[in-house]
Amino acid sequence: MAAVAVQISKKRKVADGVFYAELNEFFTRELAEDGYAGVEVRVTPARTEVIVRATHTQNVLGEKGRRIRELTTLVQKRFKFAENAVELYAERVQNRGLCAIAQCESVKFKLLNGLAVRRACYGVVRFVMESGAKGCEVVVSGKVRAARAKAMKFSDGFMIHSGNPAREFITTAVRHVDLRQGVLGIKVKIMLDSDPTGRNGPKQTLPDIVTILEPKEEATIVEPSAQDFRPAPIAPEAAVVEAN
Repeated sequence: MAAVAVQISKKRKVADGVFYAELNEFFTRELAEDGYAGVEVRVTPARTEVIVRATHTQNVLGEKGRRIRELTTLVQKRFKFAENAVELYAERVQNRGLCAIAQCESVKFKLLNGLAVRRACYGVVRFVMESGAKGCEVVVSGKVRAARAKAMKFSDGFMIHSGNPAREFITTAVRHVDLRQGVLGIKVKIMLDSDPTGRNGPKQTLPDIVTILEPKEEATIVEPSAQDFRPAPIAPEAAVVEAN
């Protein structure tokens, strides 16, 4: 019985993962121009809530909420949800300069509009660093200028590449852009700084950060003094009581 339960839970996990991946792919294609920055799925006993994060939430909602209703209907029919069993919400990205997906899309549309690769990437790197990131790295690979493919890397600030902090402090996004000369790959990595509130980064600090505390204030010595550190002598009466 326990083995059957484990198998069912594994199937459910895989099904949830496939559902999230397909949903993310659908919104990436549909809401690319509206600054799509990720999706979150919350399952409640009453219904399934899908929260779409984007930089331009007004475009996601559409005129009088028409577009969000259309997207809700598409998701409902594709995944065979019951009537009113799934609900879509649009959430604005608080700081788009710290969102790797939004900045990757920004580089993509800059290149599609004919902007030079260096200018597009350096503009994004500067904007990310001004938004409060600890480090940023943009890699564009493919046939950038000549017929020979190559990779161009633009980086600024501090960036870690290994260990558990790399999972918690770094957000990564990858996009592909179809140009006349071929397909270019864009990869954006942003290293967030620690934030006690948890809004603009993880609450915990990096494990190798050393905090130096201020020394305690010492009392100023006005005149020389002596202090006796010898143990206090035992009174004679107390000694007699101890002996008895």
